[in-house]
Amino acid sequence: MKISYLMYEPVPQLQELAGRIERVAGLGYQGIELVATHPMGYAIDELVALTRKHKLPVVSLLSGWSYANEGLCLSSPDAGVRERAVERLREYVGMAAQLGAIMVVGLMQGLRSDEPDEAKANDRIAEALKLVAETAHVERVQVVLEPVNHLQVGFNHTAGEAAALVARVGSPALGYMLDTIHMNIEEHSVLETIRAHGPCIRHFHLCETNGSAYGTGNLDFPSVLAALAQAGYDRYASVKVYRKANWEEAARSSAEFLRQCGIAWSPAG
Repeated sequence: MKISYLMYEPVPQLQELAGRIERVAGLGYQGIELVATHPMGYAIDELVALTRKHKLPVVSLLSGWSYANEGLCLSSPDAGVRERAVERLREYVGMAAQLGAIMVVGLMQGLRSDEPDEAKANDRIAEALKLVAETAHVERVQVVLEPVNHLQVGFNHTAGEAAALVARVGSPALGYMLDTIHMNIEEHSVLETIRAHGPCIRHFHLCETNGSAYGTGNLDFPSVLAALAQAGYDRYASVKVYRKANWEEAARSSAEFLRQCGIAWSPAG
């Protein structure tokens, strides 16, 4: 298992992103996760050059910005909206291909206010993801569906629901992931969910139960990390902190916390 750091907000300026990548690499992280936007604000080949310079790969691109800022929704009753959503995700797949990253779909599934009928929504989501997965397969990119809690997304909140939708689409280019903050809300047991789904998942977000700095909530980090290891998970686990801490303090304090949990780490820069 490798530890990456999630930049939860977009970083539109390349100079600012360069400084963040340097700092994250210096803290010993093994990858970085970024929010995809349209446009990104810089050429992807410039980002590739930065990641190579600092030996810090972009492991994942998050697509949810396009729901919040462009209104692009996979479950929308409006076929035009769905078509634009698919095209945006295809664009993000192309970016991910250049970076060697995976592409995460969560918020773009939409809310019940977009489509109250769950069956209709899942029909549309599955149809859209099948189209995206076709492009991803050609580009050799892994797309992952994130089970997000019911307060933020209207559909597919649990690992089981996400796994069922992935199976329905039936593409090797589409998988699913887990996030501890969503599991804490939606699952009966975080640890049992990891044990059951850990061998199948393609990505993981490690987030405190309150979304804030590690150790300020109730997540049993040592047990979560042990469950991942026992499940044979050997991909990236991204540190996710999005409340009550700026990115640099969150990155530093999370690295220190995980060291105390016994996670091997290179010396801090």
